[in-house]
Amino acid sequence: MKCFKAYDIRGRVPDELNDDVAYRLGRAFAQTVNDGVVVVGFDVRRDSPSFAQAIIRGLNDEGRDAIDIGLCGTEEVYFQVFSRGVAGGIMVTASHNPIDYNGMKLVRDGARPISGDTGLRDIERLVEANAFGPVAAKRGGVTHDHDKSAYIEHLLGYIDPRAMRPLKVVVNAGNGGAGVVIDLLAAHLPLQFVRIHHEPDGSFPHGIPNPLLPENRAATAEAVRRHGADLGVAWDGDFDRCFLFDAQGEFIEGYYIVGLLAAQMLQRHPGAKVIHDPRLTWNTIEMVRQAGGIPVESKTGHAFIKERMRAEDAIYGGEMSAHHYFREFAYCDSGMIPWLLIAERVSGGTSLADMLAERMAAYPCSGEINFVVDDAPATVASVLDYYAAQHPLVERVDGISADFGRWRFNLRSSNTEPLLRLNVESRGDVELMSAKTLELSSLIQK
Repeated sequence: MKCFKAYDIRGRVPDELNDDVAYRLGRAFAQTVNDGVVVVGFDVRRDSPSFAQAIIRGLNDEGRDAIDIGLCGTEEVYFQVFSRGVAGGIMVTASHNPIDYNGMKLVRDGARPISGDTGLRDIERLVEANAFGPVAAKRGGVTHDHDKSAYIEHLLGYIDPRAMRPLKVVVNAGNGGAGVVIDLLAAHLPLQFVRIHHEPDGSFPHGIPNPLLPENRAATAEAVRRHGADLGVAWDGDFDRCFLFDAQGEFIEGYYIVGLLAAQMLQRHPGAKVIHDPRLTWNTIEMVRQAGGIPVESKTGHAFIKERMRAEDAIYGGEMSAHHYFREFAYCDSGMIPWLLIAERVSGGTSLADMLAERMAAYPCSGEINFVVDDAPATVASVLDYYAAQHPLVERVDGISADFGRWRFNLRSSNTEPLLRLNVESRGDVELMSAKTLELSSLIQK
């Protein structure tokens, strides 16, 4: 089925994803995970509540009880699954996909991801066959529990609100689900929030919330400057990623936040391991080692990062795409914990820009650049051939990473979109990084 992807389910509504597919998914999920209760939540998209109800019907028809946690973020499903010790969870969300899409993210007990290598293909076969037996003699029931207090308490456990000084923080939920959580956190924090695009609205009146795209950053940047804020934070629709802006309204590449958070977590857990992705690495590796930690490289993607974190018992994992993973959060990604940790650091008196200026100068990077190509493998091969005479150190952890000593690049195919993604960094040489970025862009677009 077209809607089953490498990590989750995404499809156009209604031709690829609809209530019938959602119902079948509920039944297939119940047949795949261990016995027990299943948590179901949904994002702000207009058809998400209907899909959630169809999933619950499928679970109930298989005899499974469900807990409906209502409108939430993906990380809230993770939290409810691991904190309650239930069999699994399903989040209805298409995150930052276009408005006519929706999807589902699936986890089993312990909030362990169900992806292509860990059960998603089995669920796909059951959904496609649609050969389910009769409804269970004893249908399951549903409990509606929208109480977020335990989740809020958990988030606050990563910081010391009493030690924080008042800050002005611009928060841009992008009309997704983050605003609800910000309002609940606000009562416990000495922060003044400037709220923009705050109310949940599945029509997305200000566009699909995806601050990774440069064109979607202006509203947050302008609000930071206009209000003289100390920090800006923006989220995607299901707020499993957060994006940060300094007091000048400058967008901070997620790459540099990984190193900052790694160092902060290592202060509390000296000598621990930190997982990072292969796209941009030098700054993270140096900061982790300077903080006494052990950097470990993993293939890009939440399923791979989480699996490696568990295997290494890593304290933290970070991807430059603004996914941040925490051992105390069942090795799952959160879009709320990172900005709370950064706000705590900024409240100590050093601005985010000052914290990162030296790091950004030491390892300037291109940021991720996306290319649509006809034949990704052939394009990658031609790029490698072009540089072969320079004898770079080539790794194939994820796509290709080529290290030339003073600069390096990573080129990989997207796991979720028909794109080739490029990242370039150098050792303290912005001009070299920019020149090589242009050179690679020309090679890719030949």
